[in-house]
Amino acid sequence: MNLFQPEEKKVKPQVPLADRIRPEALDQFVGQEHIVGEGRILRKMLKEDKLVSIIFWGPPGSGKTPLARIIAHLTKSHFVQFSAVTSGVADVRRVVKEARARLKAYNRKTILFIDEIHRFNKAQQDAFLPHVEDGTIILIGATTENPSFEVIGPLLSRTRIFTLERLGPEEIKKILEQALKDEKKGLGQYKIKLAPKALDLIIEGSNGDARVALNAVEIGAETTRPDKEGVRHIDLNTAEESLQSKALLYDKGGEEHYNVISAFIKSMRGSDPDAALYWLARMLEAGENPRFIARRMVIFASEDVGNADPQALSVATAAAGAVEFVGMPEAQINLAQAVTYLACAPKSNASYTGLLAAKKDVKKTLNLPVPLHLRNPVTPLMKSLGYGKDYKYPHDFPEGKVKQEYLPKGLEKKKYYRPI
Repeated sequence: MNLFQPEEKKVKPQVPLADRIRPEALDQFVGQEHIVGEGRILRKMLKEDKLVSIIFWGPPGSGKTPLARIIAHLTKSHFVQFSAVTSGVADVRRVVKEARARLKAYNRKTILFIDEIHRFNKAQQDAFLPHVEDGTIILIGATTENPSFEVIGPLLSRTRIFTLERLGPEEIKKILEQALKDEKKGLGQYKIKLAPKALDLIIEGSNGDARVALNAVEIGAETTRPDKEGVRHIDLNTAEESLQSKALLYDKGGEEHYNVISAFIKSMRGSDPDAALYWLARMLEAGENPRFIARRMVIFASEDVGNADPQALSVATAAAGAVEFVGMPEAQINLAQAVTYLACAPKSNASYTGLLAAKKDVKKTLNLPVPLHLRNPVTPLMKSLGYGKDYKYPHDFPEGKVKQEYLPKGLEKKKYYRPI
């Protein structure tokens, strides 16, 4: 290092707009009136400093982390935050140890905020369960996944679940307007003029995610040159480029995965090809494995169409084969053809319900002996015992059909298959 040269200034990383303008009070918070509005339970808990362990469950950009930060400002408790992505059991134990010491020395509680708590496995959740139970820490978890699936039962029973809703267009618009006016933390210094169509596109493209909307406006502002009056005009094209392809809310390992595939199956079952194509497109755009989609269609062909149209199974298996042979993206055309065929086909679940009824009897009756006349007498001993005796070979009779009992004793005349 040259001592006669001035030391280079360290450039601070630019904090994203969405983080800069996070509200610090409930009055600044936009949306979720059903839990933070006047007279609502969460507002009462904070006002009276009677906070209990809670989990915020909602889609991305709905305000889970901002709410946790507001609680940090309002509460008299010590606030500790870490992410389940980068933290482990050792971090939890350290926080608990410090919380216990703080409670003993200063009678001050500790709030532990865990972002993406669904990423903690069972062992990690077990690590702080007893400390939530005995009041050493107050837990605030944030998750985009259904807590019923991702949080262990004992922990769920000791927390209050608050469900956050996707932000509506007017709420996204209000957040953007605040950001555009705020000269200290927002984009007020840029003198931005956002075209109405550009605003509508960003609101629609955000899919209810405030962070996506704010990021798009920030990119648009930073990449648009000011005119002679110093105004930056964000038009429709700029907004479209800034927004790019919005991320669909679709976690292939989480609840939304099952929600979408459920809607897909039920749309085909309800003979609605338009809805079925929409949900197919949702899955494809989100990057769902086409093999998974094809497998579900093959199952559907027998479960819901069945013998009402036996060709449906051939179409579904052909589409599955096309996925392997052709590959994506072209195979999506094959999937679309199969989906519309299955949706429009007549429906019958008689084969499937018949199987379920037969399985039910199998569990009840266990190992009923096979009737002697249906057994093959492959040895002289078996023949002497009556194996195959009185068996009627159908092809020896007119129309290849003969009346005889094929079910075990006790289940005679039982009907499982009842075609419509």
